[in-house]
Amino acid sequence: MSAGRASAHCSPTTGGLAGLYDTAPLYGAGLAEIRLGELLSRQPRDTYVLSTKVGRVVLDEVEDPAARELGEKGGLFAHDRPNRMVDDYSADATLRSVEDSLKRLGTDRLDIVWVHDIAQDFHGDHWLHHFETARTGAFRVLSKLRDEGVIGAWGLGVNKAEPIELTLELDESRPDGFLLAGRYTLLDHDRALQRLLPASPEIVERVRLIRETAERHGVGVKAAVLQLFLAHPASAAVIPGATRPSRIAEDVAALHEEVPAAFWGDLRASGLVSAAAPLPA
Repeated sequence: MSAGRASAHCSPTTGGLAGLYDTAPLYGAGLAEIRLGELLSRQPRDTYVLSTKVGRVVLDEVEDPAARELGEKGGLFAHDRPNRMVDDYSADATLRSVEDSLKRLGTDRLDIVWVHDIAQDFHGDHWLHHFETARTGAFRVLSKLRDEGVIGAWGLGVNKAEPIELTLELDESRPDGFLLAGRYTLLDHDRALQRLLPASPEIVERVRLIRETAERHGVGVKAAVLQLFLAHPASAAVIPGATRPSRIAEDVAALHEEVPAAFWGDLRASGLVSAAAPLPA
């Protein structure tokens, strides 16, 4: 996702701006929240679900955006605001982050708040230290804000399964859900809660076979990916990151695209879709 563009899951029945909009302070050092807030200000607040994240605080002081260390997202935000961001999962930082997001988004409430990128891909060997800070800080604050009605729900927004597994083992600060990116896909759904395999010859061959099957049935691969994910009863929504505005229209079209049952039958018969994976109706 590039700076200033929030992901959206639009309801197949309502279209337009209705649905789920997800953003974060990280995206453009607050720029995505500002732009999304301007867009949504023209819509009734009850017509959409809004989520953002905590774990990074946007400061007033400035820095060179090109010098930032953003892990797997490095280079995505070349044109964002120069405000310095700091990683902070403490209680005080979480409160400030929520307050700042409310201002940037121009809203009086947040439906969901995710604890952002609290995993190995951004924090390396120190990720467990940050997790412990979040456990005693962000988790407890977000639980309190949820109980007070300031936010509707909270959870983790991560690219790795390990912090989710640790959170599920906790006896305190129970989250409402998780936003797990890239771990349940058409390409690698058998290992949805494990680390993705590198691009081995086997994976390359699976990609080729999936594309050939999609072309034979006249199906867009994006439609297959999004619709397979949503077919699982544990999946409440899908948030496809958009690198440019035109991608959002493509995503909506993919959600509406009719995928024939024969396509899924061929994928399952060839072993490209697990026998245990729920298929779209």
